[in-house]
Amino acid sequence: MLKALIFDVDGTLAETEDLHRQAFNRAFAELGLPWHWDEALYANLLTVMGGKERLAHYIDTQHPYEADALHALAPEIHARKTVAYGAQVAESGLPLRPGVARLIAEARAAGLRIAVATTTSRPNVDRLLAANFPPDAAPFDVIAAGDEANRKKPAPDVFLLALAGLNVAASEAVAFEDSTAGISSARAAGLPVLATRSRYTDSHRLDGAFSAVSDLGEPGRPHRHLAGLEWPGGIVDLAGLLRWHDALEEPGGSPRRVGPPSTRS
Repeated sequence: MLKALIFDVDGTLAETEDLHRQAFNRAFAELGLPWHWDEALYANLLTVMGGKERLAHYIDTQHPYEADALHALAPEIHARKTVAYGAQVAESGLPLRPGVARLIAEARAAGLRIAVATTTSRPNVDRLLAANFPPDAAPFDVIAAGDEANRKKPAPDVFLLALAGLNVAASEAVAFEDSTAGISSARAAGLPVLATRSRYTDSHRLDGAFSAVSDLGEPGRPHRHLAGLEWPGGIVDLAGLLRWHDALEEPGGSPRRVGPPSTRS
């Protein structure tokens, strides 16, 4: 029985990555560092999971002769970046990706539990949620953030934390991801994964996901099917997820397409 949905944040809940890039650049400027991360460079840096780890990797590979001093400065860089990111999210009113709010509402109405499993810091999650949900909404039962996990994705740690907080088995949940590392992380935790493409992971392989789509889709704005399970009308909805999950217990395993309720055996 499907009991929970677990969402990645950056690129999955919302297209946040370019705001992270801009916030890093603002922090560099505030500290007088002559650095600028353009989109191409940032796309490459995103192969390193976690903002703090990404910054450390950049220092080690691009400024090795100043590494000791720069690593000492890194906590301040990251702190300023976090403040700048929060301000940008609040100012821009960054929306959730298509279908995300709809699916969360459907799941909550049906009594499913919902969690976040992300490599980003908790303040970044809180800012995004504050920009998209009423203060008393509490859309997520569990938020497992990067600083709580011993290892970043593609290790399974943060998804295991989310599962433990939800008190559900991996077989009772579905993960939503947008990156190769994220899919690997969720699969290593035993979770089935539905993958969506995002701006900065457009070139990522989505192997291991039972379904890959451009986004979750909205009525009148269907998604583009990429691979795996197909969704009628180009919309991932809770009814379809429940039918797919039920079919896992039936002879023949998972279907290639989620049929309407009337076709369910």
